[in-house]
Amino acid sequence: MFSSVRVRLTCWYTGVLACVLVLLAFSTYFVLRENFSRRMDSSAAEIAGSFLATVSAETKDESGPKALQDALATAIAEHRLADTTFIALDSHGQVIASSEDHPLNLNGLGGLAALQSLRTVRVENHSYRSYVKPFTVDGQELKLILLQSLHRQHEFLENLAGTFAIVIPLTLLLASVGGYFLARRSLLPVVAMSEQAKQIGASNLRDRLSIKNSTDELGQLALSFNELLQRLDASFDQQQRFTADASHELRTPVAILFGEADVALSQSVRSPEEYRESLSILRSEAGRLKDIVEGLFTLTRADAGQYPLTVSDFYLDELISECARNLRTLAAAKGVELASHAGKELPIRADESLLRRMILNVLDNAVKYTPRGGKVLIACKDCDTGYCITVRDTGEGIPAELHSRIFERFFRVDKVRSRNEGSGAGLGLSISAWIAEAHGGRIELSHSGQQGSLFSIFLPTASPR
Repeated sequence: MFSSVRVRLTCWYTGVLACVLVLLAFSTYFVLRENFSRRMDSSAAEIAGSFLATVSAETKDESGPKALQDALATAIAEHRLADTTFIALDSHGQVIASSEDHPLNLNGLGGLAALQSLRTVRVENHSYRSYVKPFTVDGQELKLILLQSLHRQHEFLENLAGTFAIVIPLTLLLASVGGYFLARRSLLPVVAMSEQAKQIGASNLRDRLSIKNSTDELGQLALSFNELLQRLDASFDQQQRFTADASHELRTPVAILFGEADVALSQSVRSPEEYRESLSILRSEAGRLKDIVEGLFTLTRADAGQYPLTVSDFYLDELISECARNLRTLAAAKGVELASHAGKELPIRADESLLRRMILNVLDNAVKYTPRGGKVLIACKDCDTGYCITVRDTGEGIPAELHSRIFERFFRVDKVRSRNEGSGAGLGLSISAWIAEAHGGRIELSHSGQQGSLFSIFLPTASPR
């Protein structure tokens, strides 16, 4: 039951409302009771003052042994108030006047003389608020006791408490029912999104959740989920394309290996030259297959974050010169001039083997796509935050519509020509882009046209671990 969000929200809402209502009821009850007490005490003081003023006026107008009795009787007659009792005591604590025909039995409280001012007392199953005021008449020390009944106040407070006992449970019941339906209505979009999300799988990743109000919290949740679906769709498409391209690239050398082996084995007797030619083809395709597998393994480890950098301190200018020397033989065989320029020392802290692989990949790519008689130049210079390596060639360039795809895996500008020329499977630039990003840098195609292409590699002086 409590596994439902609607039920939990309703319980929390009802519990909080119950605490608020109970606190409000108790506060109202005690505030009203205290206000009644203060108003009654203030009224008792005023009534006692008026009573004694009447007694003082009457005693001045009359004289004799019964003057005090008559004055008290006149004051009692003039101040007959509902639920109010006047009692006058002499210096010995004896009652000399009372507004009640039958004086209250106060023996349980220690007698009238023991009463204290502004105190709640209970007499004969009734509660009173007492007010005691000493006064003097003709040298006699007297005491006025004013008792005000609390029956009406208690009756009002009891009715108020009974009202609270009925209203609060009824309010909580109505609020819980209304809160449940409100929570149910508010969570309907979540239920709808949940049902839609259940229907989305690998076959319909392009489907999106419907959004009624994109500005509220649920709309923002749906937008975030749709963005997640979009990223998953793009990643899934990339994975499918990568798998298809990898299968295609691996199928070709494997088919050549099987075909050449079948040709070699189809005849019982062949000349050594024919065997050497077959073995040469097998070795070439096996090498190409090995390069593809190693490239895939590298990218797979990179995607999984399992290819940590082994950083060390070295000079980037020396590494660039070394890579250029290693490829000069290949360039000379194609009739391409390869030159390097890195004038001053360029210290760097990075993974030397990965940077060497990146530079060789970019240089090899430039040499292969530069026609005979062309030129390839690699240079390095200081930039704002590190070093900038540029590789410029004089090839035919890359069409503008393909600029955004050159770093995709297995992508080649001219697949037929590159395969015939024995190039790789289109993983070199992808691996180079990952190496640059792993070092906190980037690689980009700065320019490409009929006069050639320019690749730029930006590297910080100290790569993150």
